[in-house]
Amino acid sequence: MMTLPESLGDLYNLHTLKLSNCLSLTMLPNNMQNLVNLRHLDIRGTRIKEMPPGMRKLKKLHFLSDFVVGKQEETGIMELGELSNLHGSLCISKLENVANSSDALKARIMDKTHIDELDLRWSEGGDMGTSSESVRDILDKLKPHQGLQVLSILNYKGTILPDWVGHPFYRNMTRLVLRGCINCWALPSLGQLPSLKSLEIGNFDGLVNIGEDFYKNYDDHSSLEASFPSLEDVRFDDLPCWEEWQSSKPNAFPKLKTLEISNCPSLKENLPSHLPALKIVRIDYCPQLVSSLPKGPAFQKLFIRRSDKVLLQETPLSLQYISITECDEVDKYLESFSVSQLQVVALRILQIVYCDNFVSFPIEGLAVPSMTELVLNNCKKLKSLPCHMNTHLPNLESLYINSCPKIELFPDGGLPPNFKVLGIGNSDKLVSNLSSIGVHEGLTTLYIWGPCESVESFPNELLLPQLPALTNLELYDFRNMKTLDCEELLHLTSLQIFIIIRCPELRNMTGERLPTSLIKLVINDSLCLEEPCKKKDPNIWSKISHIPDIQINGRRLT
Repeated sequence: MMTLPESLGDLYNLHTLKLSNCLSLTMLPNNMQNLVNLRHLDIRGTRIKEMPPGMRKLKKLHFLSDFVVGKQEETGIMELGELSNLHGSLCISKLENVANSSDALKARIMDKTHIDELDLRWSEGGDMGTSSESVRDILDKLKPHQGLQVLSILNYKGTILPDWVGHPFYRNMTRLVLRGCINCWALPSLGQLPSLKSLEIGNFDGLVNIGEDFYKNYDDHSSLEASFPSLEDVRFDDLPCWEEWQSSKPNAFPKLKTLEISNCPSLKENLPSHLPALKIVRIDYCPQLVSSLPKGPAFQKLFIRRSDKVLLQETPLSLQYISITECDEVDKYLESFSVSQLQVVALRILQIVYCDNFVSFPIEGLAVPSMTELVLNNCKKLKSLPCHMNTHLPNLESLYINSCPKIELFPDGGLPPNFKVLGIGNSDKLVSNLSSIGVHEGLTTLYIWGPCESVESFPNELLLPQLPALTNLELYDFRNMKTLDCEELLHLTSLQIFIIIRCPELRNMTGERLPTSLIKLVINDSLCLEEPCKKKDPNIWSKISHIPDIQINGRRLT
């Protein structure tokens, strides 16, 4: 639906019109101005090109989700001026169509005191059309009332934001988003917004330095008041020229919980040194950043991606989760957990992903008694698992290994006693040596995914270890597997759920039947086996008919 019928304008008593997520809708009827009793108009998620003429006549509007500024006077921003009863959120887009600051002032944004959230946006790309000073004057005249809670400014084309952005008289503002201001070379002073909890800054192509002005008390350089006193989450991303973060304010960010910095390839220094409430740090593609991570007693989660120079000098004792992705120098992050360091840490989950040059764990092994989960994904050169896992990682419960082709065996001594879940994928040598696990009394879930192209029969060529507690077995993407040997599965006396997915050549079952303990069998995207099951072919059905719940591609067999 690209348009609405003009007859809509005859519904004079209509109170509510909800058109949200009508993705093809590009126009509203020209006679919308006749809906003088309309109170609620929601056009979020549409592609309206401009507002219809005469919107000023809809004086009873209580909620207007979006106003798309047109180029003509009757569709321009001035039409907002007489809509004084608007509540909630308002997005004003295509601000490049505002001719001058006088027209912007006539929108009377300041007088709309019931608006809680204001989104001001220019279209992406294109020529400025007007000078930087004119664009700044237009934004200056769109200054909202002091009770505003959420403000977003997107794709602003000026070089400097007006003074009202970040002024401390916005005492109720809790969230601020500044994005796509590609010509801006400086950030406004935001540090004294007393209630600001969430700050997002991105795509400031001209920003080189974040300095003292970012923190300062408005008109008072000597203030000892904490900067960003309520801020909990801050995100900087896509700042290609940002080189330095001057973070010398000792009492800044006292409540900051989450710090995210992404795609800032020129950033060299510095991160704040001490953040007492910090819980989560994400650093993605900051290859030049040479800085120690912030310290704090509440630090729990660390995500590092493509940022090899970031330092973890002292592992926070509270750290519970580390994810290292696409880094060449994994070793320096693992040194803190080697046996020789003997640090008492709370680390529970370690993920190492797409680290092509990661060859080995510390020679003494990892000494992390608290660790419960280890994930190794696409570490092509990694030769082995940590040694002495059974003693150094006594509480390890889950291990996932994917695309680590050089790992051949499980470590001597077997898996830890509390171990429960094992997932192995695209690591053919390790899959073929599953028996090196030996006997394990606690393992309950085993996932194996292919392609394992050499495997034509399961588990004949993959001698399964003794797993008396195994309840779940799942096989994925065995491209060439043709036969399932039921006899070799009978020793899995606790097996309850067996799942087979994307095994296109599987067509045979040998042996008497699958384990009698099974209560559920799932077969998906395995065409050669699906049809015999559906038709209850005696060669197959006799081996599975005792299972109460058999599902083929999501449909239960009866």
